[in-house]
Amino acid sequence: MSSSPQPGDGRPGTRGTGRSAVRRAELIAIGRKLFADTSYDALSMDDIAKQAQVAKGLIYYYFRSKRGYYLAIVEDSVAELVSRAAGGLELPPEQRVHRTVDGYLRYAEQNQAAYRTIVSGGVGFDAEVDAIREGVRETIVKTVAEGAYGRRRVSPLLRTALLGWLCAVEGATLDWIGRGGLSRDLMRELLVKMLGGTLRAVEELDASYPAPRAARRAPRP
Repeated sequence: MSSSPQPGDGRPGTRGTGRSAVRRAELIAIGRKLFADTSYDALSMDDIAKQAQVAKGLIYYYFRSKRGYYLAIVEDSVAELVSRAAGGLELPPEQRVHRTVDGYLRYAEQNQAAYRTIVSGGVGFDAEVDAIREGVRETIVKTVAEGAYGRRRVSPLLRTALLGWLCAVEGATLDWIGRGGLSRDLMRELLVKMLGGTLRAVEELDASYPAPRAARRAPRP
């Protein structure tokens, strides 16, 4: 979803192996919490170094800049979210949709700070950060399409419909992890039923995308 970092481009790089990789991962874990609770502009490199209890130069060594650090945090969080949501390739299409939504919710529930960083981080408008977020949305849209229709190709209508559903999922999930009140199972079923309504609407507008059997309403007696 992202290109390999190039020297001097300000993107996060990987320095060394072993202990260095562990230290870098530790800094990213700290950054997830920092940027989830405080806006990007409000955190200086001095603040970050103080919270991480490291010399400021160490953060520059691994990430080159504050922006590079933030990008590394977003990309790490996105990779884990996509891995959770895109699993279950061996399942039948209908079960895979449930697996995708459940994996998405499990990630959000177990990694609340990281999820907030992905969906509503405080960097403001940044074309590269925005591209990372759009990349994860496109991946999840294609994953849902494959689960629902057995193929990742999506028409403009289906893409727009699924993207609209996913944006609603993001908002609802943020509210869910912030307020609670619903079990994950109930939340999953709610989002799956919302998806069913979206897929039925697509079928009404484009018969070449018939709603999957599981998305159809049972006939009234």
